[in-house]
Amino acid sequence: MKTFILDINNTEFTIEAQENSMLLWILREQAGLTGTKYSCGIGQCGSCTVHLDGKPIRSCLLPVSSINKGQKITTIEGLSEQKLHPVQQAWIDAQVPQCGFCQSGQIMQAASLLDENPRPTRAEIRTYMNGNLCRCGTYMRIMEAIEIAAEKMPQSS
Repeated sequence: MKTFILDINNTEFTIEAQENSMLLWILREQAGLTGTKYSCGIGQCGSCTVHLDGKPIRSCLLPVSSINKGQKITTIEGLSEQKLHPVQQAWIDAQVPQCGFCQSGQIMQAASLLDENPRPTRAEIRTYMNGNLCRCGTYMRIMEAIEIAAEKMPQSS
């Protein structure tokens, strides 16, 4: 066991874990942040997507030992503070969730897309979201929600 100090959602967590423990399990079992979901375990479905320094990563594949001190981890719980993030609100407005299982990973991926590209085309959305699977097939509602969120995101000048 080793001690890791992680910055998760702007809160410092001191974690005791094996070096090869995956971030997903640290988040769920030790930090108590269960919004990040386990699904495939091989990084292909996107349900476990979180941000590491603002970039989407598959937490089921990332050993805690590979996270450097000072790197910021953001989960679905930390995406917004006082009010919903525009992507979260758009998910509600477009009535995206059916079963809801993949939605935290979808939202985290979409938020990262809009951070990088505030006005994506449908083709860019499709490309960026490729690899985040929805077993219910709500892909058109996901695309609609991203377009709604893009319209509501503050634009930098």
